[in-house]
Amino acid sequence: MTIVRGSTDCGNSPKNLFVQTVAVALVSGEFIADAFAESASWHHPGGVMEGRSAIGEWLARQPKPAEVTIAHAISHGRVGAANGTLNLDGQPRRFAFLFEFTNTKANVVSRIESYD
Repeated sequence: MTIVRGSTDCGNSPKNLFVQTVAVALVSGEFIADAFAESASWHHPGGVMEGRSAIGEWLARQPKPAEVTIAHAISHGRVGAANGTLNLDGQPRRFAFLFEFTNTKANVVSRIESYD
């Protein structure tokens, strides 16, 4: 089981909490299908994944980190961002995500940009 240390940015913000939840899911290999539009895309250093099912299949094959710490999870309008660290096989790794949402409710991801 992955230990998660959340950001203090989430406080009373459901949008920030959603950003954090999706970021944790992405780095821990979990898939929250209804958090992604059917046509969602993930742009990452290795290329682009197109479609919710492709993202889910890729996440299912990823190793599970022992620990995830979210430093910041923020949102504004139709965009959000999260960054933090994860511990995978004793090695700390940093990550950052930029999210675009389908609407200003910020409850469905349409595009992810990730950096590591």
